[in-house]
Amino acid sequence: MKIVELILNEEELAHGIDAISIVSAPAIESNFIALKSQTKFQFKTADADKRILLGPALIPDKPIYRNQDGEEFYCYFSQGTVKRASELYLMRGNQSNATLEHELKIHGITLIESWIKEDMEKDKSAIYGMTDPIGTWMVALKVDNAKVWEDYVKTGLVKGFSIEGFFAEKSKVKMNKIKVTPELDAYLKSLGYEKI
Repeated sequence: MKIVELILNEEELAHGIDAISIVSAPAIESNFIALKSQTKFQFKTADADKRILLGPALIPDKPIYRNQDGEEFYCYFSQGTVKRASELYLMRGNQSNATLEHELKIHGITLIESWIKEDMEKDKSAIYGMTDPIGTWMVALKVDNAKVWEDYVKTGLVKGFSIEGFFAEKSKVKMNKIKVTPELDAYLKSLGYEKI
């Protein structure tokens, strides 16, 4: 099976991430968490939800299964590509671009926090028990759309984030020819693939 590294071609204006989609089955296999009001800081809305979703938008070196026109392969993003893609997303003003299951553009969802994870223990995500690797693009989205919050988030129909955008292929090689990081190697072994 082939593995493809996806990269940014910044000369192409269309390249990069256009939107973040909330989905039932995130390709990065990592779910977000829904943050609720904390009783310690109460105002007039003590029982109201904060309506904030927090989790990984993109995980570096994470093999993502794809099947395009019958061709099965894995793709992944390097740590550098994840970082640059997160920067371009903000620089291009895409903070309010959101979709539901990559099919329906939804309003009332805005990116309010964005960071690259730099430390396993001191990162904000560790407070919530998230163990995504260093270099992960973490995001927090504010959901002001009551219907999305009630019908999709609170019911558990959506569980994570998925990106939408355009990337170039750096290489297509057999899995035994690729330079594999320890994290990627461990994941591929868990799927039954061995580095030769």
